[in-house]
Amino acid sequence: MNPVLTLAWRNIWRNRRRSFLTLSAIGFSCVLLIFMLSWQNGSYETMIQASVSTSTGHLQIQAESYLDEPKIRTTLKDPQRILDQLSQVAGLKSFAPRAEGFALASTDSRSYGISVTAIDPVQEETVTSIKNLVKRGEYFKEDSFNAALIGAKLARNLGVDIGDEIVLLGQGYDGSVAAGFVEVSGIMESGNDEMDRTVAYVPLNWFQDTYSMGERVHRILIQGEELNRIKELQHQVRSVLKNVDNGNKRLVVLSWWEIVPGLLQMIQLDLFSGLIMYALLVFVVAFSILNTFLMAVFERTHEFGILLSLGTTHKRLTVLLFLESLLLTLCGILAGTALGIVLTLYVEGIGIRIPETEAIMRQFGLPDRIFPKLSFLTVTLGPLFVFIITALSALYPAIRVRKLSLVQALRAS
Repeated sequence: MNPVLTLAWRNIWRNRRRSFLTLSAIGFSCVLLIFMLSWQNGSYETMIQASVSTSTGHLQIQAESYLDEPKIRTTLKDPQRILDQLSQVAGLKSFAPRAEGFALASTDSRSYGISVTAIDPVQEETVTSIKNLVKRGEYFKEDSFNAALIGAKLARNLGVDIGDEIVLLGQGYDGSVAAGFVEVSGIMESGNDEMDRTVAYVPLNWFQDTYSMGERVHRILIQGEELNRIKELQHQVRSVLKNVDNGNKRLVVLSWWEIVPGLLQMIQLDLFSGLIMYALLVFVVAFSILNTFLMAVFERTHEFGILLSLGTTHKRLTVLLFLESLLLTLCGILAGTALGIVLTLYVEGIGIRIPETEAIMRQFGLPDRIFPKLSFLTVTLGPLFVFIITALSALYPAIRVRKLSLVQALRAS
């Protein structure tokens, strides 16, 4: 082994207590960074999946301007051709058409304005988790026609139960009156108050017939195979649809972050505030390293003077001190990274339930347990940041030694 490296290793353990405390600080920061970054990564993925699995999908194909102004006449006029084109795209897991409108939902004694979402019972099941939200009654059958799935709050407001009829009155595609009745086949509990209170799901064929839509739909929801490759999938879908004619409204392919920008902004805000806290933690560790090696320089000044008088160069002493800081940092990072991975993998298997937050979580359609998600980035980002900051903090003591005067060093006690 290199003699300078051996000497640096031995010097680390001359003051075991101080070195152990420094190692502990570095290791703890790595454990905390790996776990918290994985926790954030897992919570963000949970939030995104909760949104895409109940309402948006990873991608959506719409007619231009429909997102900002969801008018019933802004449609996809030839959805079957689009679906045929999508079947050629690699990395695409599933897709399903939807049509939407507004209606006055009425029973014998009550009326409420609601949003009507029409789905294909078979295809929708492959894209979203609506079927799993049905807590009473049953999901649509393949040949369902005038059936409806409604939220528990809407059922309570209308005073209806399984098997009861609701009259829907709205405006059709051609400007005619869209009127018909549906029978409640299932009651859903999504945890999202707005969805449970204002949305009714009906079969696509009933909606197209009642609202005079023909074969038209308003959206096609797409589910990708991998969340981190959605942008690439978006480009592929745009490419295969570029020659599809949709009349005077061109086709657009929107990602989930374009459809629900508020979710992305919330994630970015939370990530930014988290990074500030992590930076403060690392700077505290950096000051610990700085203190350790400043103390080492002060305590060993006389020793350095003797070494200089024996012919050791300032450069050699600087390298020695920097190697000591490097070895100490690497030991702490390796131990902290290993412990952080083990801890995160354990919690990833069982999840964490935050007490007293179930109501809030349900409001956003989230599960009551959050599972951290370990990745290459969450394992390497924190320790790398710790390594860079602590390495930089060790430069100052090393520079002091480089400027050390032989006479002053020998006079030091």
